[in-house]
Amino acid sequence: MYDDILVPTDGSEAVDRALDHATRLATDHDATLHALYVVDRRVTAANSGDLHEEVVEDLESQGEAAVGAVADAASEAGLDVETHIAHGTPDTEIVEYADEFGIDVIVMSPEGKSPRERIRSLGSVSDRVADDASVPVFLIK
Repeated sequence: MYDDILVPTDGSEAVDRALDHATRLATDHDATLHALYVVDRRVTAANSGDLHEEVVEDLESQGEAAVGAVADAASEAGLDVETHIAHGTPDTEIVEYADEFGIDVIVMSPEGKSPRERIRSLGSVSDRVADDASVPVFLIK
């Protein structure tokens, strides 16, 4: 039923709960787990010049660590895993990735890093993904 499962990650602890569910689901269906981190262009666009490059590099580094943690968990469970870092608006990139890579289900947490970051990102990424995705979205609290 599920061949490809997407776990968007921001590197927060909330992702761990979603990852636990996604890993069990992938194991039950012998599915490939996909880890996606999005470098938020709204954050990078707010910085200019040399600072812009530093911010982008820092966020990409955080992204590598975040998708790496998902990949490690998937590998420990004996699952195939694909990792990807995108640049754009998180909800849009998640939905587009799901469409482009034939994702069957998205498993994510409705909670992110800090309340301030959730406010800065103009509402809930998970709500917008659930509204816009063409596949089921499991929100794990």
